[in-house]
Amino acid sequence: MSELAVRAARWSARHPWRAFVSWLGFVVLCLIIGMAVGTNSATTKDYRVGEAGRAEAMAAEGGLQRKPEEQVLISRRNGDPAGSAGQAAADEIKARMERLPGVESVAVPVRSADGKAIVVRVTMRGPELGAQKQVDPLIAQTAAVRARHPDLRVEETGAPSISKGVNAQRGADLARSEAIALPVTLVVLLLVCGSLVAAAIPLLLALSSIAAAMGLAMVASHVFPDAGVGTNVIILIGMAVGVDYSLFYLKREREERARSEGRVGPEALVELAAATSGRAVAGSGLAVAVCGATLYLASDVIFSSLATATIVVTLVAVASSLTVLPAVLVLVGRRRERRGARRAGRAGGGRLVRAGKEPGRVWQALMRPAVRHPAITLAASILALLALAAPVTGLKLTEISLETYSRQIPAMQVRDRLVAAFPEMRVTHQVVVRAEAARAGQVRRALAEVIRRTRADVSFAGTPHVRTSADARVSTLALSVPYRNDSPQALASLAHLRNDYLPAAVGGIPGAEWAVSGDVARFTDYPAHQQDRIPLVLGALLLATFVMTLLIFRSVVLGLLGVVLNLLSTASAVGVLVLAFQGSWAEGLLGFTSTGSIGSRVPLFLIVILFGLSMDYQVFVVSRVREAAMSGLPTRRAVLDGVAASASVVTSAAVVMVTVFVSFIFVDLIELKQMGFVLAAGVLLDAFVVRVLALPSALLLLGRLSWWPSRGVARDGRTGGGRGDVPESRAAEVG
Repeated sequence: MSELAVRAARWSARHPWRAFVSWLGFVVLCLIIGMAVGTNSATTKDYRVGEAGRAEAMAAEGGLQRKPEEQVLISRRNGDPAGSAGQAAADEIKARMERLPGVESVAVPVRSADGKAIVVRVTMRGPELGAQKQVDPLIAQTAAVRARHPDLRVEETGAPSISKGVNAQRGADLARSEAIALPVTLVVLLLVCGSLVAAAIPLLLALSSIAAAMGLAMVASHVFPDAGVGTNVIILIGMAVGVDYSLFYLKREREERARSEGRVGPEALVELAAATSGRAVAGSGLAVAVCGATLYLASDVIFSSLATATIVVTLVAVASSLTVLPAVLVLVGRRRERRGARRAGRAGGGRLVRAGKEPGRVWQALMRPAVRHPAITLAASILALLALAAPVTGLKLTEISLETYSRQIPAMQVRDRLVAAFPEMRVTHQVVVRAEAARAGQVRRALAEVIRRTRADVSFAGTPHVRTSADARVSTLALSVPYRNDSPQALASLAHLRNDYLPAAVGGIPGAEWAVSGDVARFTDYPAHQQDRIPLVLGALLLATFVMTLLIFRSVVLGLLGVVLNLLSTASAVGVLVLAFQGSWAEGLLGFTSTGSIGSRVPLFLIVILFGLSMDYQVFVVSRVREAAMSGLPTRRAVLDGVAASASVVTSAAVVMVTVFVSFIFVDLIELKQMGFVLAAGVLLDAFVVRVLALPSALLLLGRLSWWPSRGVARDGRTGGGRGDVPESRAAEVG
């Protein structure tokens, strides 16, 4: 891996303009190919999990799958009964909608129990997920009727229009996060790097990596369908790792330049950086990609989409750091030489750890507990992380659904008014029964028995509706529930259907299969599916972390230590997530309304990504320690020098990464807000607690055992002083 990084840097250093143009060509080519093949979006069948998914598959087999539906709500603005004017508007809506080619049927207008509202239900053609792209003509007709009846409130809602609103909100959220992240990241980089040119390099490389990754993700979607979350992840992860990898490489090049005091040319400096930080970038990037790949084991289209986006953008960011970044550094270095900048070694405002210079007082203070009292520091760090992780035991997963979408979406506001006027339209169960055609009569009688039982159950409301497929093999029963899909009443209604009513009514039909889907079933089955897969994904993640650390450092001890520390770091971050979002105390601070639960996709994704990012810092810190030890320093001295040499760049990179993640706290979509908050908290904990306190303490306590069974590290005391980044006087002062 090291040799590959050096060879790539050497070629780029010798042919900087060719490397620079080749990278731009690669980015453009990725975008062109991506736009040419387009994005293969996930379909309804890709989302099927659990019993709900099995029911939907059986319904689709009989051509009875759920169709996309819009509802037009008509009422008076002053709250009076809709009257004849409302009926006229409803009739006009019905006539207009029936003429649209994308409409399959329009139901007869229905008046609410109090007479104040009328609803017109419009069933659209095509698949359920694709309807949002076809809903604009319906919205236009609703707007036209509203304009003709200014005294009425004529408004439209439904899953297609809500999905359209969610997508629009997601786009606005991304634009807002970019508007915050880009300038703030540039300012942070300017403070870290000390010059505008040096600050712009990581940012521009990250943006180019994101652009290339978006094109490649479009191509990859034809193997792993896109669930609509790939762009968010590419921007979120791409900005973080893209800037960080460039920063690690850039800072090492500056460190080598400072050490050489101008005696080494830019080409040689880049090669030196590649042999050290380049190897670490390649190793950590591969580790992040491998960690991301464990999401495929979740057997879910959303997690597959998240995994694909993470892998693609991470590998592209690594490629940019190993190829075009060396070329850019050589071009900048040559420009510096031409201008005769004799102060090149001091560029960056003294923020780098330099040869012959003592570390800053901040780092002396931060490292002092680990150096003087490693056992106490390690124990205190572990206890603090365990305390933060404690709330994980109360983690409640819930599926993000219509009930939890932001009320800033206009279609959601209309839906709230709709279910207030028509409670029976809030939630629908879809019972599906499949049997031989000869059993169709028995199935009808069984469903009639289910209807009889539900009429005596206060959890159900509305008028049941039975449909049978053309071949008489599949039948569906739609049942309404006037409660939120996450309410105890709705959950009880599902349990009654699955555990009591259906087994009693349909269980006696030979060869019959039955299952329940619908709003409550989806809400219930998806989190259950995720909880079932978490042990498998977590096990693979722990194994991948151990194996990657073993391959990079050839140490079983470091592999086990990395697993334990990453697990503690990640668990503490998820504990902070539960603490902040399952309660209500942080609602005003973070701008959200608590649902008393966490989105079912959030914890698993965060665990995987935080493990990958923790591996980033583990690789960079331990690489510097191992580098010092390989040069012949005793283990204690190698730990002190390695941590001191890497602490500044790791924490600087962490600050940049946190800046990117924090920008997602200001979005409206609750899942993105949760992800941004926890990733920021996780990176801070990992950088300032695990890598500055826990890891150095553990390495000091383990001593030479840290490298077992590797034989490439010198024994303590057998060296009188290999090349170190910080002088021995510093070790004495810190210790």
